[in-house]
Amino acid sequence: MQIVCDKQVLLEYINIVSKAVSPRTTLPILECVLLVADENGFRMLGNDLELGIESGAIEATVIEQGSVALDARMLGEIVRRLPGTTATIQTDDKFVTTIKSGKSEFKIAGQSGSEFPFLPAVEQTEPYVISAVELKNMIRQTIFSVSTDDTKPALTGELLEIKNNVVKLVSVDGFRISLRLLRPEAECGNLRAIIPAKTLNELSKILPGDNDAMVSIFHSERHILFALDQFILVSRVIDGDFISYENVFTDDYTTMISVEREIFVDALERASLIISKVARRDSVRIKIAEGQAIITSKTDIGASYDELPITQDGLDLDIAFNPRYLIDALKAMEAEVVELQFTTPLSPCIIKGEGCDLQKYLILPVRAFS
Repeated sequence: MQIVCDKQVLLEYINIVSKAVSPRTTLPILECVLLVADENGFRMLGNDLELGIESGAIEATVIEQGSVALDARMLGEIVRRLPGTTATIQTDDKFVTTIKSGKSEFKIAGQSGSEFPFLPAVEQTEPYVISAVELKNMIRQTIFSVSTDDTKPALTGELLEIKNNVVKLVSVDGFRISLRLLRPEAECGNLRAIIPAKTLNELSKILPGDNDAMVSIFHSERHILFALDQFILVSRVIDGDFISYENVFTDDYTTMISVEREIFVDALERASLIISKVARRDSVRIKIAEGQAIITSKTDIGASYDELPITQDGLDLDIAFNPRYLIDALKAMEAEVVELQFTTPLSPCIIKGEGCDLQKYLILPVRAFS
């Protein structure tokens, strides 16, 4: 194989497909990216058997067809430090690969491309097509509440559900639920899959920010495929039953407040300054009365006090939360004014934007210590 490619273009594609390279594995081939040059042009592939990313045709000159698997970290470091603007990659019959640019030259050992695992087949018919920017936002606004508890595998991913032309992305970690909805203009069929958090994190990094860009989604029993203009990402889906979340977002409340989101976040972050990151029982208390919210925190380090103007509907309330859970949700929201609904000091709080039901968060309170 021999190709000539712009160095920056080459590095960009290496960085993207390397997101699917396993950092720790007993199979050395999985530490590699596959380079392929054939009649369809030059492309690259990374695959850790859980997640795979394949590029489309990369702008390059193919001098000799072939393939080789190269250590992803080593390849990226070499290309990053090449002095010139173009790079030449050439392999011999023993897969020793020469990488040249200007007067710099490297030789590294490669492996046969035939030993590299290709992406699992997912039938690409009847796609679910949605906005890439919207999907990127949906991931950002929910990914922070995915569980890290491996004893509950279904909660280590997010539920992607498409039904009745509504797209839902849901995450649960046992203390909170994040729900983001999208109503696409184009008709969508039905889909239900639990997608690993790693897949969504890496997908969000390669989804374009172009408002006109679209992503096509294909689904099989064990895998889900996201097709972009220049990349295909394939991931396994998680087996198991996701929790029933549909009925937890009710409109029943005894207390509801409306508050400016940024002012609320600032107050919570101030209260968090004296809360130990180690002592999980530390919390902020929110006392709602007479059209204001009094936010306090008290720990071994010290104490804080804040008053915020709010619009109150219903009963007075005294409730406590892990402030990080509130801050994560509020920072992910887009509404300038948010609504918080409560029933009792020990019942979940529901947060949503004023007059908007596309983002909803449910957060469990904590039992406050006097």
